[in-house]
Amino acid sequence: MDHIPLKRPHFFFTTAPLPCPYIAGRLERKIVTELSGPDAEMLHEALSRAGFRRSHSIAYTPACPGCNACVPVRIVVDDFHPKRTLRRVMKHNAGLLAREVNARATAEQYRLFARYQESRHSGGDMALMGFYDYRSMIEDSPIETFLVEYRTPDNTLRAVVLTDRMSDGLSAVYSFYDPEMTEASLGSYMILWLVAEARRLGLPYVYLGYWIAESNKMSYKARFAPLEAFGPGGWRPLEVDED
Repeated sequence: MDHIPLKRPHFFFTTAPLPCPYIAGRLERKIVTELSGPDAEMLHEALSRAGFRRSHSIAYTPACPGCNACVPVRIVVDDFHPKRTLRRVMKHNAGLLAREVNARATAEQYRLFARYQESRHSGGDMALMGFYDYRSMIEDSPIETFLVEYRTPDNTLRAVVLTDRMSDGLSAVYSFYDPEMTEASLGSYMILWLVAEARRLGLPYVYLGYWIAESNKMSYKARFAPLEAFGPGGWRPLEVDED
């Protein structure tokens, strides 16, 4: 892991235990720190390479006693070659128009976000988010962050991914899409688009957050092998069963 010196000390805190949103019957705790000040970008780079993720102006990593199910993963761009299932996803969505825009929340985005949450995560905390909560999620970033909107030729918004730009890759922070288009596999398509964009920019990685083998919500990331996983020895190849 690259060493990135920081100009001033940062404080880390451990959250209180809460029910795990991914594995029933378990509790989650996180180590968190604020990304702020003139070295926020540098701190984010260092923590991301150590398996942390960003939410708003906070960086966090799981710290759950007796559980290590959450595994930070990233796609190795140069080694990635989509298999048949993912090639079909690319072909199915070839008509969508991707556009990179500033990280600014719009009412149109929020309507799609709310529909997605109601359909896929009804009853969860994010399903209760109002527009101003959504705007905070999109706009409260101390680092270089952008949105990619995916639209049909008639300009209908179908999917959005919030993305952090790093010196060694792109980090998919959060994505959502039209819940009525399940056959299109838009979540996978957005990852494929980010891989292609990282390759175009000469960036080696796409950071996907946490892979959780026991969670259907997160286990899908294995199909983007070869993946690297972060652990005690740093980033190493992740051995998983590929689709």
